[in-house]
Amino acid sequence: METISIQGVDEQLSALLKQQAAKARTSVNQFILDTLKKHVGLEQEKEATWDDLDHLFGSWSEEEFTTIQGTISSARQIDPELWS
Repeated sequence: METISIQGVDEQLSALLKQQAAKARTSVNQFILDTLKKHVGLEQEKEATWDDLDHLFGSWSEEEFTTIQGTISSARQIDPELWS
């Protein structure tokens, strides 16, 4: 692996790099490498996957679904008097 030095990093940029690296819980060097790889297209950002509600899929009975769907549908109704 090669070593590259970057000159001309001012205090503001240095502080921001350190702050972002700490936020990402990584070293400044690793943060800069990751950022450069993403910027030049060597590494794609990972898509977020949400699975916190997976346990609910398929668990409602038809009656529960009808009740919940009815509540949602009634909440979507616009009362014309409120908007006049």
